[in-house]
Amino acid sequence: MSHAGPNAAASARPSTGDPGAASEAPKSWRDVVAAYVGLTKPRVIELLLLTTVPVMFFAERGIPPLGLVAATVVGGALSAGSASAYNCIYDRDIDEQMRRTRRRALPRHIVSPVSALVFATVLAVLSTVVLALWVNWLSAALSVLANAFYVFVYTMLLKRRTTQNIVWGGLAGCFPALIGWTAVTGELAWTPVVLFLVVFFWTPPHTWALALRYREDYRNVDVPMLPVVKPATEVGRQVVIYSWVMVATSLLLWPVAGTSLVYPVAAAVLGAVFLVEAHRMWKRAKGSEALTDINPMRLFHASNLYLSLLFVAVALDPLLGR
Repeated sequence: MSHAGPNAAASARPSTGDPGAASEAPKSWRDVVAAYVGLTKPRVIELLLLTTVPVMFFAERGIPPLGLVAATVVGGALSAGSASAYNCIYDRDIDEQMRRTRRRALPRHIVSPVSALVFATVLAVLSTVVLALWVNWLSAALSVLANAFYVFVYTMLLKRRTTQNIVWGGLAGCFPALIGWTAVTGELAWTPVVLFLVVFFWTPPHTWALALRYREDYRNVDVPMLPVVKPATEVGRQVVIYSWVMVATSLLLWPVAGTSLVYPVAAAVLGAVFLVEAHRMWKRAKGSEALTDINPMRLFHASNLYLSLLFVAVALDPLLGR
């Protein structure tokens, strides 16, 4: 298996015939701005902030100060964008060969690696300054730790070496729950740890569903995602196991945090729907290896909706359950 670093394919071009694999000159300043924004992976940022702000509402037991929310959102977005940009720099060799990623700015050579590195570093510094000055030092430290974990542990150490890459590498995406809580309270507690674990157990089913859809891409670049090295039926089994643990963990918030009935009812309903989808995908995988039969993106989209609505319930519980 190849463990080539980010420079391994800097001068090589895959023989795909795809125009997106060739160098492109930006047509205007808008193209350049769009390219830099793309480096931050905005959809990932949206998902991370969705697990930050609701926790702030829960920690405040109401509506937190809007200035604090704004500072936390800005600092968190800058930090997540920085981590994503570093990831794009390191993975540009494999991004250039994968259908899902070859249209990114670095594979298209709209942004140079040096410029992207400067951009990522500036975002990291700004995020730390914003969180340290306008939120608190604990939240800033957690943000730096999440950024470093995603870059050094997941991207550089785990991703190209083990099927457990996303299981442990996914820890970085769990930190927003802690950051949202500490932004309001200034300290850690068991409540955000439960939500941290919900995201931790949610990440493998979410990511493996996507990786199953693009397993040939990952196979072609020697990234050992679970769907690459195991048959679809085993992926489905693992998805079901993690899904059950995720739902059970989500229900722990009720006794641990003393929520009203709003949250556990929502968590139980959402969890039941998710488990049905997970079991259905596993059943489809038992009968076929064809992606058109398995339809893993159905579970992927369901996982996004599940996490979004679960954390909306976290935010609404103190408002509606009084």
